[in-house]
Amino acid sequence: MTFQKHIATAEVTAFAQEYLSALSLIEHLHRLLLDLLKDEFERSGIDDINAVQALLLFNVGNQEVTAGELRSRGFYQGSNVSYNLKKLVEQGYMHHKRCDMDGRAVRVSVTDKGRDIARRVGNLFERHGRGLQDGSYLDFDTISMVNLGLRRVEKYWADQIRYIY
Repeated sequence: MTFQKHIATAEVTAFAQEYLSALSLIEHLHRLLLDLLKDEFERSGIDDINAVQALLLFNVGNQEVTAGELRSRGFYQGSNVSYNLKKLVEQGYMHHKRCDMDGRAVRVSVTDKGRDIARRVGNLFERHGRGLQDGSYLDFDTISMVNLGLRRVEKYWADQIRYIY
């Protein structure tokens, strides 16, 4: 092996290691996010909703969507969307109604009670955003670069799903 080929292989290996580290960190951050939400609701004495459901309410906001749209729009990443929607409707956090055009599809929207949860989640995120800036953890340029990098990974993965079988 030539020196140039060895350097290229070492770079790929270093990149692969950083990529795997980033994947692990993304997964860990998502779990921490759910823990933060869980703690927020426990402190507030709200025990009839879980963190995944609260995040779903926050992401839906004032829109009316179908269960299928929740996934396609990136509002929900879990595998049990039907279960969580059913629970949210039962607890009074969401409305549901059959679609006029397709009676099999159900449209959901957030109730006033659900909007209160969504507001709490938004307030938590706003506090954290200020804390990250004020505590000099992140500045605008850094978070913008992180988002740019993550969007590029998202596009690459989406392209892989669409074009590679």
